[in-house]
Amino acid sequence: MSSEKTGSHNETIGVMLMAFGGPDSLDSVEPFMERLMKGRKPTPEIIERAKNKYRLIGGKSPLPAITQRQADALEAKLNETCADTRHFKTYVGMRYWHPFIEETIEKMAADGITRAFAISMSPHHSRVSTGAYAEEIKRVVGERGLDITIDMLEGMYKHPAFIDAIAEKVTAAIKRFPEDKRPRVKIVFSAHSLPMSYIEAGDPYVDEIKITINKVLNKIAPHSWRIAYQSKGNIPGAWLGPTVEEVYEDIVEERCTDVLIVPVGFAADHVETLWDLDIHHKHQAEELGLTYERADALNDSPRFMEALADMVCAALNREETRPTR
Repeated sequence: MSSEKTGSHNETIGVMLMAFGGPDSLDSVEPFMERLMKGRKPTPEIIERAKNKYRLIGGKSPLPAITQRQADALEAKLNETCADTRHFKTYVGMRYWHPFIEETIEKMAADGITRAFAISMSPHHSRVSTGAYAEEIKRVVGERGLDITIDMLEGMYKHPAFIDAIAEKVTAAIKRFPEDKRPRVKIVFSAHSLPMSYIEAGDPYVDEIKITINKVLNKIAPHSWRIAYQSKGNIPGAWLGPTVEEVYEDIVEERCTDVLIVPVGFAADHVETLWDLDIHHKHQAEELGLTYERADALNDSPRFMEALADMVCAALNREETRPTR
């Protein structure tokens, strides 16, 4: 058995970064939420609450712009380190707002891309994020009959450079506390809550989060820590816990005074970091007498871009070096 290179080295490889999406103006909030709610009409109260959140973080979601920055940085990194005689072109596809995944796949095909990789910017796999993105890719390519092959890349949650990128943010955030208090800072790793029914059905979400946290803890100074789940949705039934509020109560009972929130479940800033954490949960912490800090989201940090680029390069190398009999 021998190995040989397969495929053309004179092609442009597409890479699509996929994220949840967010309204690009206050006028977009209502149609965004209708899409999010699968066509159901949100009540005026729900719309106004959502608009108020976006007003407080700048009048729109920063997620599309941040994801575009991530894509631009990744394209530069790939063409610098992995291109050989290939060329890489990155794209952004959103699940619930423009540019929609469907629009982006059609754009890639129109650009002549026949080989592409897709990366969910939700670091931990769940049926409502990565799973939904994969289904949408399959639907669009199949229904349109497009001449393009798109493979999902997974494993971000345990990639060494991804772990290093989070550890860097945690270490930098700890330094915002007075030096004598740093060893006693309680770290709270926060991720989006999901219905327990998903987890019970075999969703690997929680297991992957725990792997990420354990790997990060091995990279930083020893600290007491907890995990919490935020931003619970409206689907009836039990949801992942404990909530951030419940963890705060435990921290106060333990006579801790300083808390660092680490948004381990989010790769970029959006309403759930900028409002849920920086406004809502910060206010709760301060009302309880806690000193609150939040580690920065990864956004387009160089180490994070290194992780994404390595995921693409490794997948391409695996694909092109195949055993032959």
